[in-house]
Amino acid sequence: MTLQEVSRLAQKGEGLHIEFKKKAAHPEKIVREIIALANTEGGYLLIGVDDDKTVSGQRYIDEDVYVLDKAIKELIRPMVDFEKWVIPINEKKGVAVYHFEKSPKRPHYLYDQGKKKSFVRVEDRTVQASREVWEILRRSKKEKDIIFSYGEKETKLMQALNEKTSITLKEYSKIARLPKFIASKTLVRLVLANVLKVIPQEQEDLFTLKHLS
Repeated sequence: MTLQEVSRLAQKGEGLHIEFKKKAAHPEKIVREIIALANTEGGYLLIGVDDDKTVSGQRYIDEDVYVLDKAIKELIRPMVDFEKWVIPINEKKGVAVYHFEKSPKRPHYLYDQGKKKSFVRVEDRTVQASREVWEILRRSKKEKDIIFSYGEKETKLMQALNEKTSITLKEYSKIARLPKFIASKTLVRLVLANVLKVIPQEQEDLFTLKHLS
């Protein structure tokens, strides 16, 4: 990885595959971005890049790298694999680049106040994974066809999605008069069967027909 390549990555701006920070001042927060990248489609974390995409570098970049490496090792479970480059800009400043593949060990998570919390990437944002998204991440690692049959509850879902482009778990549970856990299982199964797509949100996830996304 060269400084020129880092500049090209930075110029793309933050998005599904790219996150950058000026410094690793709060590694316990940065690991959430790392978890999201590894759980979603993989990507790059750049340290030493300003919000305006300028690769200005960070003084004592090796210290930032040490702190972040320690946080990755101690806070993320299961351990996440990555590549890392530290590139000097001048005698005092440098930039660090971390690359994460879409992880075969997903969902990665951290413990926060005694609870497991996982995260996913939605465009340029990191969103905490709901129970449904966690289950989709866990089960999507296995490459096999999901067999399902259309029953009354699936029919009601399709009717609802013909009237509106997306639906939440709560809305589906109410429309189909289903207990929430059964509605949840149905939505997860249809996402895994490639019929639906889930769009994670801060509050309630949205589910939409796959061919519309």
